[in-house]
Amino acid sequence: MKLVIIDYGAGNIKSIQFAFKRLGIDAILSNDPEVILSAERVIFPGVGEASSAMKMLEKSGLDKLIAELKQPVLGICLGMQLMCNSSEEGNTNGLGIFDVDVKRFSNAVKVPHMGWNTVNGLKSNLFKNIKEDAFMYLVHSFYAEMCQEAIASTYYELEYASALLKDNFYGVQFHPEKSGEIGEQLLKNFLEL
Repeated sequence: MKLVIIDYGAGNIKSIQFAFKRLGIDAILSNDPEVILSAERVIFPGVGEASSAMKMLEKSGLDKLIAELKQPVLGICLGMQLMCNSSEEGNTNGLGIFDVDVKRFSNAVKVPHMGWNTVNGLKSNLFKNIKEDAFMYLVHSFYAEMCQEAIASTYYELEYASALLKDNFYGVQFHPEKSGEIGEQLLKNFLEL
């Protein structure tokens, strides 16, 4: 299977590559539109700040390309947030794939939300063989609001969408590549979609 991780300068890329290597897949790192378009599966990673990451995508033209992809695409953490309409982080517009906005947690809780938390309300084959209240690893200060496209939620100060799905686009706020066996199961499920 040809799996491509989009390389646009905002990534937790090595740990994702290692996670797929454990599943027997050599993920290709690329920002070449032809390579990305020819992939059977695409990972849209992201660690960093939303407005600067969005600028990097726009500069390379990858913002337009990602929204037009037809194969299964998995946005991870900031990657998922950038697929939303907008983010309060840097007051930036997103790709508008998911019809939801990204907000900042209030100062009433410790920010960033960091560590293990449960995912609930699991819908879609992305969560096949994963039980309700499974623990996933998270590091984030911003969250996608609950919406129609939510396929999992997590509670931290409030209930928010920790996974999203629209057509061929999937997004997860947590880091499956750092979530042990359960995260590995989710990546395996993504490959089998």
